[in-house]
Amino acid sequence: MNQDLEQYRDIIEQLKPFVKEPDFNKILDQVAAKVPKPKRFLLKMELKRLARPCTRIIDLRGRVDGECHPHDHEGTTHFMDDVAREVFESQVRIFGEYTLGVYEAVNNTENNFRVMQQKERQSDDPHQNNPLYTSANKQVAKPEPEEEPVSYIVPTHCFASNAQRSEERMNFAINVELFSELNKSVQATSIDLSVNGLRIKTDSKSIFKMNETYHVFFRGLESEYALDRRNGIPYKVVKIERNDDEQRIGLKRSEDPKHANFETFLTQFIKGNKRRYKVNIDNTLQAIQSKSYEQYYIPNFTSIPVYIEHIDEIYRPRFILSNDCNKSSIYYWSDEQNQLCFSNLLNSRRITKAITSGMNEFFVYAFNNVSNEKVFFYSASNFELASNDEIRKAYQGFASRKASWRIYKVQLTTASSNQSFRPLSLPDDIGDNVRKENQPPAPRLLAKLKHISHIALVTDITDPVSTIAYQKYQVAKNHLPIIKKFGHAKTGKPDPLSVFRFKYQNLRAENRYQLRTPIELSHLGKIYKGITDDVSPGGMRLELETPFDGHTYAIIEMALPKLQAMTKKYELSGLLYEVRNISKDGKVVNLKTFKEEDSTSIPVAYRFFSELIKNNRKKLKSDLDEEEFPGIGEALKNIYANNVLNIGFFLKKRGIHLVPDAMTKPAHYNRLLPMFTHGCPERDTQTALPLYSADKKDSQYIPETLKTMSTSTNPVARELFIAYKPDAATPEEAFKGVFYDHFSDEKEQQDFIAKAIKQGRFFAIRIFVARTGRPDTDLLRLEMSYVNMYAQHKAKSLEKDLWEVTGVGDIIDVTDESMRRCGFLEKHIIRNKGEDSHALREIH
Repeated sequence: MNQDLEQYRDIIEQLKPFVKEPDFNKILDQVAAKVPKPKRFLLKMELKRLARPCTRIIDLRGRVDGECHPHDHEGTTHFMDDVAREVFESQVRIFGEYTLGVYEAVNNTENNFRVMQQKERQSDDPHQNNPLYTSANKQVAKPEPEEEPVSYIVPTHCFASNAQRSEERMNFAINVELFSELNKSVQATSIDLSVNGLRIKTDSKSIFKMNETYHVFFRGLESEYALDRRNGIPYKVVKIERNDDEQRIGLKRSEDPKHANFETFLTQFIKGNKRRYKVNIDNTLQAIQSKSYEQYYIPNFTSIPVYIEHIDEIYRPRFILSNDCNKSSIYYWSDEQNQLCFSNLLNSRRITKAITSGMNEFFVYAFNNVSNEKVFFYSASNFELASNDEIRKAYQGFASRKASWRIYKVQLTTASSNQSFRPLSLPDDIGDNVRKENQPPAPRLLAKLKHISHIALVTDITDPVSTIAYQKYQVAKNHLPIIKKFGHAKTGKPDPLSVFRFKYQNLRAENRYQLRTPIELSHLGKIYKGITDDVSPGGMRLELETPFDGHTYAIIEMALPKLQAMTKKYELSGLLYEVRNISKDGKVVNLKTFKEEDSTSIPVAYRFFSELIKNNRKKLKSDLDEEEFPGIGEALKNIYANNVLNIGFFLKKRGIHLVPDAMTKPAHYNRLLPMFTHGCPERDTQTALPLYSADKKDSQYIPETLKTMSTSTNPVARELFIAYKPDAATPEEAFKGVFYDHFSDEKEQQDFIAKAIKQGRFFAIRIFVARTGRPDTDLLRLEMSYVNMYAQHKAKSLEKDLWEVTGVGDIIDVTDESMRRCGFLEKHIIRNKGEDSHALREIH
């Protein structure tokens, strides 16, 4: 608080409860009548500041003289001692919500070490607060503002887990009395109320059982309304939440013709009072948060969701969900005729073997070879290579020397077309627009998806550093016939695979159209060969065979040899483009059609592609084109959102820093979860500490990388080895991380892994990092409008939080692959999973 206002602290405390009242100015003038007008204005500004909504997580562990416990408030977990918790709850009641004033009050309790130290300094210097005391010989340094420590424990979000409410709930707190079937009385307080439901809180002594029936008397209403005081309303217990101090019980009203009048009363009562008591919007707030993080995550991950159909005991890949970040991995599998051969990677034989054997993950090693202008694909899975170590080494040694070498992690999980629909969190009776959004997909679309049984999540985990480990294997001429056996035949057409993308905010000035055609790029006398990924009249995106050595905003010349054969009207060589973005590896380049400032003519490239697109609308697929089956991209996205397999993480701005904001919780078991929940007392929290467990500057790899990225930059990835000690005394001692590219040789890698397993567990994770764009608020429009109607301040706070999300990442578990690469045997991998205690002695 401003020192000038310290003398008015009592007045500020007196005015806090009225700061959001319409007649606040009048109350201020009355209470502070004796305060000079200039000071009165400062008082008003200070109170407005204190009443601003706050989103900071309070973590007082190690900062107060008291034991801290988790305290959940509106979906956020804070860590406070008993003193701070009392201050928090009293201040929230005063302000009506969690505000900056609440945050400051909690951080200035009497038992806060910082406050105690300040008081000690003041007692040592009796002149400290004397405004008349000055000294020419004493230079008083202004204390530097204390930087809030980073909290690595963050809330988690499970996509597609928010339920739709069938009716509105009204926040309503009155005394209620419940009678059990044995006529035992329980006193409680209502939390919220709907026509068919009730939520109450009571002490922790009473014992409630699921599906047990209670008769409820609304004692707090009996004095104002003519309610039946002799016969309670029957409710059934449907939810029980317990903690040390209290329990919260969810009840559903039982249908009973005798109480039809009570239903009419409730309907009218809620309709007439929901503005006064405010509708409970907790589920809508959670839905908005979940959808927001989802729209940051799915468009920015490099993994490829592939949807598997099960027909006649055969498993086949059928659909692919694409985004801007995984498109290049998908079209790596395009042949010389632009046919997508992705089914070579996930062929029926390989997928059927994995699913029927109960595998939940495997790895595939792939490369391609170009001969006589034809592309030949080769691939082998780790289980196909496991039977013969000589064949494995020969194949990996040969393949890893190819520029087209790729390693893919394939994760499998069950899925269902029933997961393709996700209604809003709002009940239908809110309005026609909501009712329309809550309509399930068309039967024709559901019929298209009905055979989906699994999702195979394919992630390219190729790394230049790890590739060297495979190149140590020697390859002899007699190995070549063996390697050829892993080639995919070119006879017939590959299995049909449809690629769809779901609709999200389009930030481009014009539509891009998918077109794969060879190019030759010329810059400073050097020629680069490659292929287009997508094109528009105003620009294109390229994939080059070798890294581009130029810089952003360089002017290059472009030739399109294959397209030139289609036209005599346009000269398609020497086309001028401006480089607008270059990927980290230099192989993906975004170009803008170049036009000289003093030129009045339209560039040839712009005219050619405008005409090409106009004449081939039906052949060229645009990101914004109407889908063959309207809504299929959204439906596939919803299915994946219900089956997220990996752990995502998000960063937000805090001042000049980027700090952990939230993480995702996988829909199915992920063996990384014990590590990412270590030291988290709350169920819906995870810790980002393992991502920051490397030494010194490497611990800040994620935020430092994000600072150099733009929203158009593809995600960058790096592999981190982590030694995890579950029994460590503190969270900081539980994790020791080293980036894979920092080991000097394989012996160092092996020693690290062996020591980690002996002391606990070893994990290797591939961390993908990307910059987020702006939030697509149009997707949230109806739900945000609903929140804005009943809690404008919460809507503004939520939107502010969404804009602060700056970075997004994905965590891929590559532990088994890393151990194989470093020379460990399958029994050691099993031991690291905690499945075999005898293999430990044989690790070295």
